[in-house]
Amino acid sequence: MAVLLAFGSGAVDIASFTRLGDVFSSVMTGNLVLLGIAIARASAPLAVHALVAIAGYIAGVAAGSRIAGAPRTRGRLWPVRVTAVLLVEAVVLAGFAAGWVATDARPSGAWQLALLVLASVGMGLQSAAMRGLGSRAKVSTTYLTSTLIGVVEGFATGDRAKVFDVRGAALLLAVVAGAAAGGALLLVVPQALPLLPLAALAIVIGAAAFHHRAVRRSGRAEK
Repeated sequence: MAVLLAFGSGAVDIASFTRLGDVFSSVMTGNLVLLGIAIARASAPLAVHALVAIAGYIAGVAAGSRIAGAPRTRGRLWPVRVTAVLLVEAVVLAGFAAGWVATDARPSGAWQLALLVLASVGMGLQSAAMRGLGSRAKVSTTYLTSTLIGVVEGFATGDRAKVFDVRGAALLLAVVAGAAAGGALLLVVPQALPLLPLAALAIVIGAAAFHHRAVRRSGRAEK
């Protein structure tokens, strides 16, 4: 499920970087660097886009954290509240998709900023949802620098427990695949690009709903 979400975030980032002002919707470290470049070059447009992306992401994380609650240390591995956050993200990205299609995948001016807000809010929500899984999961689907460090660390230290972090490698490959798929769609059917993250979210939410039903049935059976 995390791999699917990482795939979707890669697609959203390629949309924001190529069509929404050369900034990212999920990689806030990159946006902070771009903000510094904008200041150095006195580039107001780049500064505005970087600030909008950062603000949208912060808003998404704040809202998602309120819904998900404190990260879990015990209990269910995939809480219902995490699924609730992803449902809100799906609504936000559906709005993004509608605006993307309405502008023929080439937004400009106010439309560009509005879609950048929606994309960044969506990625902030997703980041908060993954933190809501708690310390047992330790997974991110939007910012993956620490994941890359973990994969490399296993090889560098020879730690048998970390010789190959399959999950980490899968997440990294998923982001690349999502960006590649999004880039390919931009070349042939750019209007369809938002379908990638929405499809990934739909599968994850559907699987989560099935999981929640199974947990409830199991609880009733135990009683």
